[in-house]
Amino acid sequence: MENKIQYQPSDFKSNQEVRWCPGCGDHGFLNALHKAMAELGISRENHVVVSGIGCSSRTPYYVNTYAFHGIHGRAAAISTGVKIANPGLCVWTVTGDGDALAIGGNHFIHMIRRNMNINLILLNNQIYGLTKGQYSPTSREGQVTKTSPYGTIEPPFIPGDLVLGAQGKFFARAMDTHIKLQTEIFVEAAQFTGASVIEILQNCVIFNDGAYDLLTDKEHREDRQIFLKHGEKMIFGKEKNKGLILDGFKLKAVTIGEDGYTMDDILVHNAKTQNPFIHMMLIGMSYPEYPVAFGIIRAVETSDNYASKLERQMNDVKAKSKIHTMDELLNSGDTWTVE
Repeated sequence: MENKIQYQPSDFKSNQEVRWCPGCGDHGFLNALHKAMAELGISRENHVVVSGIGCSSRTPYYVNTYAFHGIHGRAAAISTGVKIANPGLCVWTVTGDGDALAIGGNHFIHMIRRNMNINLILLNNQIYGLTKGQYSPTSREGQVTKTSPYGTIEPPFIPGDLVLGAQGKFFARAMDTHIKLQTEIFVEAAQFTGASVIEILQNCVIFNDGAYDLLTDKEHREDRQIFLKHGEKMIFGKEKNKGLILDGFKLKAVTIGEDGYTMDDILVHNAKTQNPFIHMMLIGMSYPEYPVAFGIIRAVETSDNYASKLERQMNDVKAKSKIHTMDELLNSGDTWTVE
């Protein structure tokens, strides 16, 4: 690990004009990413930002680091190659709900299954924005779009479910307006050993404006959002008098002081437990039955990841091999001379 360098967020801003629409939630995400990079203190030359295609995939132009603007759905595959070639790099994969979960779905789940030491940021606006408003794999059932004029009849993916289904070890969620929370999550994700996936609920002001209004409404948002922190009680609400309990095999939102419930009944968040049972339920919570969960929901540290396993395997093979040079390889086995 290199020595920590003192940076400012401005050090990670490129000289390119940011061409996202005014009011787009991507601006908040980019602000948080610059702040996290500065806080990490890793040299700019050791960061690599990789993207696919979509509005979110313009990010490589807006960071003063190494970057690669890939093709549609292939960001996770390119990032995997970068990390294998140089395991010491801090690799950020920036993608959208269409780019990652439709054409890129296979690469997405296998990057997680392999536990690549990559930070994947999934900007979820529940729509195809760059291509002008078609429904995406996360669009809500019944949503009217350019390609579903009578309402989509497909059930949406829940990204966190895919992460856990692919044996994911790290999943977090934030809103595009949660700049401080995003920054904290990005820092922890970069310091995590293994694949980290961060879903950002992001508003598209042009083609899906107001997708998350029920959660962000100023009058009610504190009752509709819960911020999870490892080792702390799962409480929420304007008065911090609501919490989550385990009622049989499901979570239940209760009011402390009513129906005999006390603070002692409220669950403590354990992001580090191997058992994904409660993590899965937290990921699936939705309003109005539950508040929507934000923060780091799952962070199960492992000592191994794909790159470290591959390096050990290569060193083991090299140690046992009788061939050490290209010349020895070309002159090994069955050889003959053509005259």
